Amino acid sequence: MFPHPRPTGCSTRLTRVSGWGVDQVSAARVRSLAAIALLMLLAACGQLVPPTTLPPPSDTAKGAGVFRGPAIGGLRIASDDAASALVSFRESCPRLLARTDASLLTSPGDWKPACDAAASWPAAGAAGFFVRYFETARIGDGKAYATGYYEPEIAGVRRREAGFDVPVYRMPPDLVRAKPGDAPPNASGQQPSGRYDESGKFVPYYDRTAIEEGALMGKGLEVAWAQDALEFFFLQVQGSGRLRAPDGSVMRIGYAGQNGLPYTGIGSAMRARGLIGSGPGQYSGSMQGIMQYVREHPDDGRALMRENKSWVFFSESIGDGPKGALGVPVRARSSVAADPKFVPLGAPVWLALDRSEANGLWIAQDTGGAIKGANRFDTFWGAGSDARTTAGGMSGRGQAFLLLPKGALQRLGRK
Repeated sequence: MFPHPRPTGCSTRLTRVSGWGVDQVSAARVRSLAAIALLMLLAACGQLVPPTTLPPPSDTAKGAGVFRGPAIGGLRIASDDAASALVSFRESCPRLLARTDASLLTSPGDWKPACDAAASWPAAGAAGFFVRYFETARIGDGKAYATGYYEPEIAGVRRREAGFDVPVYRMPPDLVRAKPGDAPPNASGQQPSGRYDESGKFVPYYDRTAIEEGALMGKGLEVAWAQDALEFFFLQVQGSGRLRAPDGSVMRIGYAGQNGLPYTGIGSAMRARGLIGSGPGQYSGSMQGIMQYVREHPDDGRALMRENKSWVFFSESIGDGPKGALGVPVRARSSVAADPKFVPLGAPVWLALDRSEANGLWIAQDTGGAIKGANRFDTFWGAGSDARTTAGGMSGRGQAFLLLPKGALQRLGRK
């Protein structure tokens, strides 16, 4: 969770707690900051913006196989679940009606009847709305895997003061994409991001170690200051969060960009060292277990964190919630991240998992670096200690169905 999505034209990408849990990392996430980087392309001013090219059809939902699912009435959508999903769907409609669907499953016009109706549909009858306007579809085998993410809140202030010494940087103006010919393109075909040094040569941007050691100090890039370096590291992995000052005031910060260097999940690095497990001297693969290790071994922990060369930059985020890749607020227990090549962003998703708290109706409004492929999801749990605990331990398997506008399956040739 992410995706990533931003205040300066992108949305506020949230990267996931699932990047910390070793099980989730090995499953596919390193969702995280690495892939946040995939969302960044060069704009004329040198800032990074989301790509617009579509993936090849074989890498989309149509390539994975689209099959008609069960009758939507049989899903037994709970009224409160439907009401919150309706709010998120309604907020997604302006983007649904304007954007190109990378999954190749729908066109903007397919969503218009549902979006028109959603504008005035009463919350009390929300379940009926989804029954009236949607049908279910299974992508591939439909076997789902879901992790979780949340919006962290850590101690921080707008202006540096005693005890708050960890800088929160905005996007540096010298972080740009290489001009054609100055560096080979990435595997995606995009020019890499980095900087031009004093001689005019294009080089990789400063990595985590260099930034922590002061490479960006004195350049006026600080938007805030955090109290705890480890908590801020986790906030970077999440991609957005809230800073609470001693006076109780809160500043929300959102993803603004990334240094273009690869993300390394330190949970995976700990596993490779034999530090994850239930034996003596081992730690849980959850976010909480990884934090415990770093606290108890500060020098080794700092070195471990620096293996993740990726660094995320922030800007202040104004609004009542963090924004996902779709550019609208993500809502606790209603918003889910998905791979847009397999799930139209803005579409409802039904999850039936072995984790009951994650079952029900969600709206796909975000993306993530490890949230790749059909039926891979990342559930959003909001902010606070409960959200942190739930997201940090979320790992659910089961079945997933997309809810597509009625008529879409027939148009796709699915009887």
